[in-house]
Amino acid sequence: MFFWIFLAVQALFVIWIIAGTVSSTKSASRSCAGLTGQDFTNCISAGHAGTTIGIGLIIGLWAAVDIILGITYLIYRLSRRDRT
Repeated sequence: MFFWIFLAVQALFVIWIIAGTVSSTKSASRSCAGLTGQDFTNCISAGHAGTTIGIGLIIGLWAAVDIILGITYLIYRLSRRDRT
C-alpha cells in the first residue's frame, strides 16, 4: 500500500512541475506583450528566472516530502517487526 501512495505523491509533484512550467511560458508572453527590443528580452529573462526559482522550490519541497515519507516508512517497518 505504501508503494502506491509513494508513487501517487511522485506523480503529483511531476504534474505540479509540468503545470508550473507550462503556465509560466504562457503568462510570460502575455505579460511582455507590447514590449520591444531589450525591454522584451529583459521581461522574458525575468520570467524565466522566476520560473527557475519556483521549480527549485518545488523540487526542494519534493525532496523534503520524500525524506519524511521514507522516515515514516522506516519507523512503520521497525514497529511491525518481530521482537524476539
